[in-house]
Amino acid sequence: MIKFTKMHGLGNDYVYMDAIHQHIEKESSLAQFVSNRHFGIGSDGLILICKSDVADFKMRMFNADGSEAEMCGNGIRCVGKFVYDKGLTNKTQVTIETLAGIKILQLNVENGKVKTVKVDMGEPILEPKKIPVISEEKPVRNLELKAEDKKFKFTCVSMGNPHAITIVDNTKEFDVERYGKQLEIDKAFPNKTNVEFIEIVDKNHIKMRVWERGAGETLACGTGACASVVACVLNKLTENIVNVELLGGTLEIEWNREDNHVYMTGPAVTVFEGELLQKE
Repeated sequence: MIKFTKMHGLGNDYVYMDAIHQHIEKESSLAQFVSNRHFGIGSDGLILICKSDVADFKMRMFNADGSEAEMCGNGIRCVGKFVYDKGLTNKTQVTIETLAGIKILQLNVENGKVKTVKVDMGEPILEPKKIPVISEEKPVRNLELKAEDKKFKFTCVSMGNPHAITIVDNTKEFDVERYGKQLEIDKAFPNKTNVEFIEIVDKNHIKMRVWERGAGETLACGTGACASVVACVLNKLTENIVNVELLGGTLEIEWNREDNHVYMTGPAVTVFEGELLQKE
């Protein structure tokens, strides 16, 4: 019997489990099971809260297909809410170890519960080999790729996980699934990629839809929102503080040019809790 909590950040939903006080095994197959929206709990993946030797806690994230990912911006906000609301810490500033490095979270507490979280997402990675993307350009701002009948021009950024950002005229009408699933696995991306399709509203407001690597289209992607703002600033399309409107809601993203860090602020919500009796 395993206790779990279903949480979401702007509709980007995961199943969260305390792996400090519970023994969790076969994480990849467990992620596939709980993520199934018909036969499991239903989520974009599984996130485990673990012990860390270098931070307050460690976050392990598994996509719905069972693959382990480096980081999730919406997911890590919920990790902050999980550890505070469940009494695993009483600190309102916590550090979380991820495969993308240690992230610092500032928790906004109201009536004893975390409502929003500001995350220091660290410095954007623009070196092609570190993203990774196959390109001679640095930063990569003009990567031309074709999917079916369309040509795209991408700016590529890593926020600890790879992102490819392109501008479209209308995100609402764009066929994200048709093109996203092809671009995710393009040979230009050795580790596949997350694909962001963005629409510029004004200098401080963009709309974004995302095809996430290993998960498909989701309602929100925190690292993708961060990468998209970095791409917009690099291409002089927006200011450095931008409201990113996603299908699940809005995130405030700031690329602070003084310390070169990207900061993300947004909500974290608990949906329900339960116990997993068995995994067949």
